[in-house]
Amino acid sequence: MSAAPILSVRNLAKTHRNGESALTVLRDVSFDLAPGDTLAIVGPSGSGKTTLLGLCAGLDAATQGTVTLAGRELGALDEDGRARVRNDHVGFIFQNFQLLPTLTALENVLVPLELRGGGVPRDRAVELLRKVGLGERLGHYPAQLSGGEQQRVALARAFVNRPQLLFADEPTGNLDGDTAHLVADMIFQLNAEAGTALVLVTHDLELARRCRQLIRLKGGAVVV
Repeated sequence: MSAAPILSVRNLAKTHRNGESALTVLRDVSFDLAPGDTLAIVGPSGSGKTTLLGLCAGLDAATQGTVTLAGRELGALDEDGRARVRNDHVGFIFQNFQLLPTLTALENVLVPLELRGGGVPRDRAVELLRKVGLGERLGHYPAQLSGGEQQRVALARAFVNRPQLLFADEPTGNLDGDTAHLVADMIFQLNAEAGTALVLVTHDLELARRCRQLIRLKGGAVVV
């Protein structure tokens, strides 16, 4: 018997309304993602990629359809309930890193553990920073780190809670070619080691092809 999907999306749609006018930015998207599987979402700017990721993560509410994450139907939960599901099951990597400038690399990685409450296993954060090559940079602040180093801090932060699902929104978009390859290799290596499922939004088709599943969006709809 196969495991239940970590993420199941059915007939998902998103429409923005402004008075009498309506703009549909996503229409009738459905897919399943098994535990440990990898999915890339590709398409031109404005095709609905980031909208789809936000709906899958419960950061926004769908106009139509359902998203079930780790067995919980997100539309049936309030904002606090969706936040708990994210904190318990999800890690995030963003294009612009989203590190807190007043915290050191180590303190940034510890943030999700502190949000979860209970004891904060500092050793795990240190181990992850060493894995991404930043063992000597624990006390450095984001402004003292290069873009690639900041993204590696964000990567360690994303994995510190041992998520079942990682959402990565253009994780190499702000990096130069060599650094982008290094960060991409680290994402897939850590993902494989942890058995984490991955949803990757990217413009980079070479990066997208490293995933086992691929969804192409155009004008908010899935295209073959």
